[in-house]
Amino acid sequence: MIVSRRTAIAALMAALPVAALAQASDYTIAPESVADGIWMIHGADAPILRENGGAIANIVIIDTPTGTVLVDSGPSLRYGRALKAAAERLTGKPVVRVYITHLHPDHGMGIAAFDPAIVAALPQTITDLQRDGQGFSDALYRLLGDWMRGTDLVLPALRIGSDFEDFGGRRIGLIALAGHSAADLALLDERTGTLIGGDLLFNRRAPSTPTADLGVWRTSLDRLRALPHKAAIPGHGPFDPGGVAAIAQTRDWIDWLETTMTQAVASGLDMVEAGQLPIPARFAEMAAARYELQRSVSHLYPAIEARILPRVDIPNP
Repeated sequence: MIVSRRTAIAALMAALPVAALAQASDYTIAPESVADGIWMIHGADAPILRENGGAIANIVIIDTPTGTVLVDSGPSLRYGRALKAAAERLTGKPVVRVYITHLHPDHGMGIAAFDPAIVAALPQTITDLQRDGQGFSDALYRLLGDWMRGTDLVLPALRIGSDFEDFGGRRIGLIALAGHSAADLALLDERTGTLIGGDLLFNRRAPSTPTADLGVWRTSLDRLRALPHKAAIPGHGPFDPGGVAAIAQTRDWIDWLETTMTQAVASGLDMVEAGQLPIPARFAEMAAARYELQRSVSHLYPAIEARILPRVDIPNP
């Protein structure tokens, strides 16, 4: 019999004495009103840790005439269940749609708490989850232990193919972009002009880059800046009431990151040395800046080396 890594991890957890597991408590779901009928649940501005149960992504609740709409679902079954209960208690209406902005597990493993028939994502996101979702699930089980108990990979059943969805007169624009990942969904609530950027936007929290294409990300930021919006909800970090700070800061960081790593490669620094380079003072307010710089070195450095320091023993095509 073939046993999956997830099944093996779950079995090991079940066999361990309770004292050997990090004890999960209930997630704190604290919606903050940011616009008419829109609330943001501010995730921890930190790495995924057992102390925060992986609840680091911002989650959005929208009250519509036909029901409650959620943007992203959190990292686990337990989080998704707590989110569903809190959202429905807040609006007095059942959840009728859950949008998943991209493939990363802090945003989408909570799908397990919902009927997949109401969960929507871009087609490329669904394809990416089919390829990588089980590995993400395994990783979160290792990182979060008992917080993940009962969580299984569930794929969205709805493939987004239109530019908006109308919920009884409340229209939500659906903007298909990329850059932070191969497919990034941004949303625009037309009633309030609130832009929901997913992980294309970070605010006062350093951007992460595990599946990033920085050039494509810049193009997407330009498109977001051009949208008629009044405020922005980033994927991580506090609400942006003016709608421009998160876009500008995200762009500034990824520009600095690429320039700095390119210079580091050209100077002959190794990856450890590159991860210890000074971070400009203008990023002092950014949470997790050193952590994300070091992660980005591991994500992006080899490709930069291959581009600017090609092997001389391999002929050009």
